[in-house]
Amino acid sequence: MAKLTVALPAALKDWVEAQAENGLYTDAEKYLRDLIRRDQVRATAVAEFQSLVDDGLASGVTDESMPDILSSLKSERLRSA
Repeated sequence: MAKLTVALPAALKDWVEAQAENGLYTDAEKYLRDLIRRDQVRATAVAEFQSLVDDGLASGVTDESMPDILSSLKSERLRSA
């Protein structure tokens, strides 16, 4: 496993150590790993959402009303079921 050394201000170091001592983590390293993993999941979700927004914007504007759009989606779902 690769090793990384991080310098933290005293207040952040105290916070990390307190989180590790609260019983959820056995040490500060495990707490930091969990934070990084959660950030990876969040970043992936943000990227996926942004992709959906980009696709929506690229698809243009429709003349269909919302009830027409919903009806078409329901019909498609029934056909694929």
